[in-house]
Order: sequence, then C-alpha cells, then structure tokens
Amino acid sequence: MTRPLVSAASFRHGIHPEERKEATEGLPIARMPFVERYVLPLSQHTGAPCKPVVRPGERVVRGQVVAEPGGFVSTTLHAPVTGRVAAIGPRLHPAGKLAEAIEIAADPFSTQELEGRLPAVDWRTCSQAEFIAQVQRAGLVGMGGAAFPTHVKYQLPEGKRIRRLVVNGCECEPDLTADHRVMVERPEAVLRGARIVGARLGVEEIAIGVELNKPDAIKALRDALATAHHNRLKRPSSVSAGAGGVPVSASAGAAAAAIPIRIVPLRVKYPQGAEKMLLRALYGLEVPAGKLPLDVECLVNNVGTMAAVADAFDERLPVVERVVTVAGPGVRRPANLLVPVGTSVRAVLDHCGGLTAETREVVMGGPMMGMPLASLDVPVLKGTSGLLAFTDAETGVPAEYACIRCGRCVEACPQFLNPSRLAKLARAGLWEEIERLHVGDCVECGSCSFACPSGIPIVQLIRVAKSTVRERKAKEKAKEAR
Repeated sequence: MTRPLVSAASFRHGIHPEERKEATEGLPIARMPFVERYVLPLSQHTGAPCKPVVRPGERVVRGQVVAEPGGFVSTTLHAPVTGRVAAIGPRLHPAGKLAEAIEIAADPFSTQELEGRLPAVDWRTCSQAEFIAQVQRAGLVGMGGAAFPTHVKYQLPEGKRIRRLVVNGCECEPDLTADHRVMVERPEAVLRGARIVGARLGVEEIAIGVELNKPDAIKALRDALATAHHNRLKRPSSVSAGAGGVPVSASAGAAAAAIPIRIVPLRVKYPQGAEKMLLRALYGLEVPAGKLPLDVECLVNNVGTMAAVADAFDERLPVVERVVTVAGPGVRRPANLLVPVGTSVRAVLDHCGGLTAETREVVMGGPMMGMPLASLDVPVLKGTSGLLAFTDAETGVPAEYACIRCGRCVEACPQFLNPSRLAKLARAGLWEEIERLHVGDCVECGSCSFACPSGIPIVQLIRVAKSTVRERKAKEKAKEAR
C-alpha cells in the first residue's frame, strides 16, 4: 500500500545554511540579450560527448541540430542563435579544462526567432522508443545541475517499473531561485510535463516536493492543479505501447489527467533536493547503498526538466536556453535570466551591471555544490542553475585545526556516513578501507564541511577519495579485459 504523503515532511540529519534568496525570489524571469559569440562544449552532460554535424563556416539557424549524441548516454546539441560556425576546437570549459566545442558567431541582422524545431511527435500515440528518441533529440538533461541525460532515466530495464514520479521543486541551495521562478511563472508547463512523463511510464501517482520558503510557488502549482480540467489534452484514435509494456491507449490524454498529483510542502533543510533525501521526506523510502531510485520504483526529475518536456512535445522546442539565477553580494543587479546556452559568463555578469570591486570568487551553480570558476570567459551550460559572485566575507578559507571528534559531521551527514573518518582515510591513502566504508554513497553535499568547527575540508577530501576509487576500479577492469 502506498504510504500517505506527509505535509511539511523532511529527512533526518542535514543542515540549515542561511538561505539568502530574498534578492531574487521576487524577480520575474527576464530574457538575456543576444551577444556576438557562443561556445557550445560537446561535453556538457554526463556521458559521452556529442559529435558535431556542422563544419566551420556553415550557416546555422536557432534551434538547428549542431551535434548528435555520441551514444545512448549522450544527448543532442542545438544552435542557440542564428549565425555561422566560427570554429570547432578546444575551448575553455567551466570545469577548468580545455574541451572540444562549437563556436558560433551570431548573425547581427537576424531576429533570432527559433527556426529549427523538433519533429512533431504525439506523445499519446507514439511508441516508447520514439518517445525516448524525442526526449534525446530535444537535448534534455537534468536542469537542476546534475545534467544527466533525461531520456536515459525513461529507458526502463527489463522487469523494472516506476510507480511514483517525484518532481523536485525544493531548490534547497542558498541564493538560487531559478526553479522557484519557473514554478511561479510556468506552473502549467511543470504539471503538463509531469503528466506526460507519468502517463508514458505508467505511474500511479506524481508528487511535487516544494520547500516551505516558496509559498507563492506552492500556491501557483495548486492553483494550476485546481484548473487542470481545462487543460488541452486530446483523445487520440490509435493505440501503442508504453514503458515496460504499459499500454498508452486511445484515452491516454484522459489517463494522464487522471493521475493524482500532490503538491507537498517540505521543511526548509539542506540537502532536501537530493534524490535520496527527497524520497525519504516524501515516502520514508530508503534507497539501498549503491542503488538508484529506480530500485524502489521511483523516478526523480527537476521542475525545470518537466517544463522542458512539455515544451519538447507541445511546442517542439529543443533546449537552447535555460533560466539562470545571477546573485550574490558581488553582483550589482541580481536577476533571474533566460540565458541562451553557450553565452559567456562574463557577458551575463556584464548585463547584470558587472561585479563589485570586492568580488573574490564566481561560482557556477549553488554555493554548496557549485563550481568555482577560474575564468569568466567560459560558457553557460545546460546544467547551469546559477552564477553567484562572492566577496571575502563569503569565501575566506577558515584556519584548519585538528579534529576534535565532536561528531557534528556525523550528525549533519544525510547519508549516515562518518565523514571525519572518511577524510582521515583519504589523507592516509587507505583506498580499500575507504571503499569498504561506502564512500561511494556520499552525495558530496558539503554538509560535513559546513558543520565542522575545525575548518577541515572534509568534502573535498572525500571527493578526491571517490575519484581515486573510481580510477582504481577502471584500471582493474581494463586489466581484466586484456
């Protein structure tokens, strides 16, 4: 029996960093003006890089495919503007490395209307393979920051099923409000995308988790849900098969509308938006170590991803832009912007009035799990949820002292690990021992470092350990394959 959803639920452990959302939570999404040049890294998602299908000098139109997936765990890349391919070659990536990218010079005389649209696919009547192919063609990735190709989640292994679709509207990282504004301004698209995915996967229910510090988002979603009987779902005349053999019948539209959707208020806590924490908060479900939400018959998608799914099937829109929060004490004019993918970070910050003289660091993403940028001349990616500028007050590195065994990192860890011990083992290079203690279950949320009174960079040490363990395993597999 399905466990009832609990109002204002949460998970055990976690932390309460200062929210700092007031600067942008009330700012409507504005469009970022088009700039002269765009850089599109071929690797801006988890998995294989995409492969260019254009050549230098070739004219492209906004929305046109410029790179195809390099494998199943890969996705399509589209031109964010009409212009010409200036070059294809190594360009600086936000991760601080050089990566192959397509550089496009925008046509200054173009209106930049979207000309390249996706093929028309009726989600109600298409096969499951065509549904997944359309999601991949749209270039959809997890819009919450993980950038995992969305279509891969919808390809269910043999014998697996999804009973619950969970939509993540928590946005628990401080400073970020991009998802918040999507829920406030586009609640119908969020619900529409969730219904489409829910119907295709044959789910029993859809739950949208939203933290209580977003009351206007909760209200917007509930108001849109209350008028759902006015939606535009139509009854198709044909029958086809859905995921895992789940039928998508002639009444697919009505069936999608009938899937119960619940908007669930959640307590404000970090990292509430992590998949495993969200499932604990909503259902009390524990995802086993080393497993995925799929193993407890759940699937988690971000609210921005749901809106993008609706756009892909209703409007035939590929992912050529995304909502980005520009905030932090170092930004002169905070904003929520709809930014074309490939736009220079410098151009976005300049549009927001530039940085103050006190700015010391710009982070792509949130302050807890985001990526500090070594250069502002890097592009906005599909997974870029925020650009945050911080001063000395926020970026000062605390003096590090010896561990006092206070246990605060253990109390903070939402995965019930012993972060202090993992950090010590990482410094000692005891990789087999650290793997035995489930270092792979760490979600790298940074709660341990936040809670540590000794200023120990615990999460950084654990990240190095996880990377080393993965490399060791890869070498072992390669050796066995010889």
